[in-house]
Amino acid sequence: MGEPTDPTLTEAVSDGRVVAVRGAVVDVHFAGELPAINAALLVRWDRPGALTLEVQSHLDPRTVRAVAFQSTEGLARGVSVAATRGPVTVPVGPAVLGRLLDVLGAPQDNGPALPADTPRRPIHAAPPLLKAQAGDMDLFETGIKVIDLLTPLAQGGKAAMFGGAGVGKTVLVMELIRAMVEKYEGISVFSGIGERSREGHELLTEMQASGVIERTVLVYGQMNEPPGARWRAGLTALTISEYFRDVRHRNVLLLMDNVFRFVQAGAEVSSLLGRQPSRVGYQPTLASEVAALQERIASVAGSAITAIQAVYVPADDFTDPAVTTISAHMDCVIVLSRTNAAQGFYPAVDPLASSSLLLDPLVVGEAHYRIAEDVRQTLARFRELEDIIALLGVEELGTADRLVVGRARRLQRFLTQPFMVTEAFSGIPGARVSLADTLDGCRAILEGAADDWAESSLFMVGTLDEARAREDASGGAS
Repeated sequence: MGEPTDPTLTEAVSDGRVVAVRGAVVDVHFAGELPAINAALLVRWDRPGALTLEVQSHLDPRTVRAVAFQSTEGLARGVSVAATRGPVTVPVGPAVLGRLLDVLGAPQDNGPALPADTPRRPIHAAPPLLKAQAGDMDLFETGIKVIDLLTPLAQGGKAAMFGGAGVGKTVLVMELIRAMVEKYEGISVFSGIGERSREGHELLTEMQASGVIERTVLVYGQMNEPPGARWRAGLTALTISEYFRDVRHRNVLLLMDNVFRFVQAGAEVSSLLGRQPSRVGYQPTLASEVAALQERIASVAGSAITAIQAVYVPADDFTDPAVTTISAHMDCVIVLSRTNAAQGFYPAVDPLASSSLLLDPLVVGEAHYRIAEDVRQTLARFRELEDIIALLGVEELGTADRLVVGRARRLQRFLTQPFMVTEAFSGIPGARVSLADTLDGCRAILEGAADDWAESSLFMVGTLDEARAREDASGGAS
């Protein structure tokens, strides 16, 4: 039987015995001192690896209830359990760069074991003190037109992409990873929470092929793993990020897909622990669990953690308690629209429902703010007129409204963009567009420079110059 790699697991406070097993939840009886809440327990059984538990509650003066991070299949009552002097710890530091880890920090990429002297940190930690947090609001340019224009991201901020099934959340996250890691000089940490193993394999191979894996850490709690692993995978990724921010003073890009699965795993654990469910069946501790994760994402002097998160919206219900709780912590909310996706407008960002604290003239500048507001007003007027157009046709509108509709439709198409990660499927080369080019293109469309162009010339292009070249080519062909 191999010894645990976590040194805290060898420092037993007292020995216990398993008295009950309910799926991923295990009750353990101790004869002496009870371990603290969130303390790690190590089950020594007749399997190749040790089973790690985390204490969640004290049932009585001698019994604790804990959640398992691995499958409990085959676990029986009476099996010996060793308590520890602290919470679960995971490896951090340069040794984990370029590796794919599970929730306990064990490599899962068929690579060599981590060095024995790799530093470790507990997955539970307090956020930085408010007085230590930096308040810089530097723009984080993504190269994606609709995001840079209407929902600019902050370095050291938290951005979330909300959307139902099949509207392009994961594709957008993958594009952000690819676009940012190539130009971004900091460390990237990706946390796959409750996602498919296929997606993790694709991301790993793509990063290896692009040569950016050396500055990236992948942490996975897959959907086929117990809820405890999915529940804590985000904390593992966050712990690694905090080490690089606080000790190495590096900027960190933290990407999470999917935060809703973190909430969902917490709800599963809560039910198994016997807690009374709250609204819509969610755990009563929903707000505190989300806050414990989100409040640790912060900037300190000289380094920052910038978080970009995908959030599944169940049944496209944006009033769902999980969605509203997560959105309350965000600086930037990017809403993906099923209507836009159905029309083939990708990225399917809803420009009217999305928002960002950085879209302020004091932050982005007066010119950027004015263009973004004009784009929003034009698209909002078009949405107001859509029912009239559906009933009577665009010809029944007044001259001014017809002009607005034409420009709004061209803006809709100009804000679409081919992605690098979809080149293999679409055959269209991916495009990254600078903020200056995005602003110039939107300004020109608002001023009428494209009024006589075919709408298709603006669809799935990068800059306005590319659209102009497409228009000239089609005009010449006709």
